[in-house]
Amino acid sequence: MVADTSQAGGLLIERATAQDLDRILRIEQESFSVPWTRKMFEVELNQNPFGHMYVARPSGGHEQEGGFIGYVCFWVVFEEFRLMTLAVEPSARRRGFGRALLRHAMAQGRAQGATRALLEVRASNAAALRLYVQEGFQQGAVRMRYYTNPVEDAVLMELEPMP
Repeated sequence: MVADTSQAGGLLIERATAQDLDRILRIEQESFSVPWTRKMFEVELNQNPFGHMYVARPSGGHEQEGGFIGYVCFWVVFEEFRLMTLAVEPSARRRGFGRALLRHAMAQGRAQGATRALLEVRASNAAALRLYVQEGFQQGAVRMRYYTNPVEDAVLMELEPMP
C-alpha cells in the first residue's frame, strides 16, 4: 500500500479532513464555473466508500494562507480509477502542483488495484488537457453539451494500463 502522505515537488500531500473544507470550497469556486457544493465534498469525505480526497501543502515553511494550495478527489471502484476533481490555488498554478496531486492520486489508485484511469474535462480547459496528455491519457469520446455555465462539451480521457 502506498503511504497516505507523500512529499513531491516541494509539497506534502495528505488526506483531506473536514477542517479543510472551507479552503477547498474557496479554491473550487475560484477554479470552476459550476463548482461542487459543500454537501458534495462532505459526502466524498464521510460517506462515499470509494471516494478519496487529498490536499497539497507546501513543505519547507512556505505555507499559503489556510495551509494548502490544492486538492484532488478521486474514486477507486474495483480496477477503475476515476478522477473526480482536481484544482490548485490560482496564484500557485503552472508550477507542477497539479501534476504532483494527479500522480499521488494515481499511485493511491494503483495501490488499491486500479489498472485503468478515467476522467472528463471541459473541452476549453487547455491547461488540464495538456497535463493529462503529458501524463499518458488519451481522448476516448466527447460528451456533447455536458457542462453548463457555459454549455460546453466534455472530453472523456482514459489511461489503460495505468503506469
